[in-house]
Amino acid sequence: MLSVQDRTIIKSTVPLLESGGEALITHFYRMMLSEYPEVRPLFNQAHQVSGDQPRALANGVLMYARHIDQLDQLGDLVAKIINKHVALQILPEHYPIVGSCLLRAISEVLGSEIATPQVMSAWGAAYGQLADILIGAEAAIYEEKAQAVGGWRGARAFTLVKRVEESSEITSFYFAPVDNGPILTAEPGQYIGMKLLLEDEEVRRNYSLSARTDSGQYRISVKREAGGRVSNYLHDQLQVGASIDLFPPAGEFTLAASDKPLVLISGGVGITPTLPMLEAALATERPVHFIHCARNGAVHAFRDWVDALAERHPQLTRFYCYDEDDGVSPAADKIGLLSQEQLAAWLPEQRDVDAYFLGPKGFMSAIKRHLKALGVPETQSRYEFFGPAAALE
Repeated sequence: MLSVQDRTIIKSTVPLLESGGEALITHFYRMMLSEYPEVRPLFNQAHQVSGDQPRALANGVLMYARHIDQLDQLGDLVAKIINKHVALQILPEHYPIVGSCLLRAISEVLGSEIATPQVMSAWGAAYGQLADILIGAEAAIYEEKAQAVGGWRGARAFTLVKRVEESSEITSFYFAPVDNGPILTAEPGQYIGMKLLLEDEEVRRNYSLSARTDSGQYRISVKREAGGRVSNYLHDQLQVGASIDLFPPAGEFTLAASDKPLVLISGGVGITPTLPMLEAALATERPVHFIHCARNGAVHAFRDWVDALAERHPQLTRFYCYDEDDGVSPAADKIGLLSQEQLAAWLPEQRDVDAYFLGPKGFMSAIKRHLKALGVPETQSRYEFFGPAAALE
């Protein structure tokens, strides 16, 4: 339990984190990844280079400091972090490494005049409290998944049984367990972690499941990213028959039971988790509005599949918006960015809906603004984007 003095000190550092938190966290990452190679597989180097990971962690630290008196005000942020950790198999022994490097970064970046013994003591206690919360929650989830039907803990060997090119950029990969046993059922919207050995270096990644798991297989659909080490390996080198280690499904961005009309809005490869959500919703009588935005028709994956569903299910209405017309692919319903006016025309007239949206961060920010302006209650609007967990401003 943090003392009143500790809490006061932590809150007093909020202005410093607001102005210099990203520089502090960048120094922290540089130090930790150079001195502790055992934790490198847990971090996406592309997100390090782009600055996404330092920004996300800086935001998380800032939110924690702001709400040190009322941690329940952090909302979904803690759940997002816990699920990301579970998917990558973060373990209790990793926390002391992170803690010692974070405290060193605070001391070295802020200097002795600011990082006084009292400040360091307070942040040491605060990190210890946060670590205990996360470790306890993650341990409970690990145990639950290990005990569930088809569940396991840690890595489990799977075989790639099928590859399907879904668009010019996205390929689907189907995995079945090597032991031929049952697999843990994933909730629509969850993702799965994988462990790879690339050039004698271990790397870990999370990918959304793009189909329901009724078939006894897991399917991910991966976009080839320019310079993406893992995505290019999967596209170019992982062939049918290869073995790969997977971690159990995780993720809190899941489809909740409801009788309200469902709106699914995705951009680019953000379509992948909406697919099992769509399947699950269509198994009920719930009206569904499916809206997908892509650069053009050539990169639009799963169009034929969604169109076929729309033909069979009258409660499904689908709309496509492309940035450009490539002159070859079937036409979109709209060319150009998805505006507030166009979204208004595609939403149900009654705004009492459940809206799920995901995709690139800029796209997500625009959709969040549009939905709020159009009267969709924020309590009925959920979002997810690809990359480190962070708040969407």
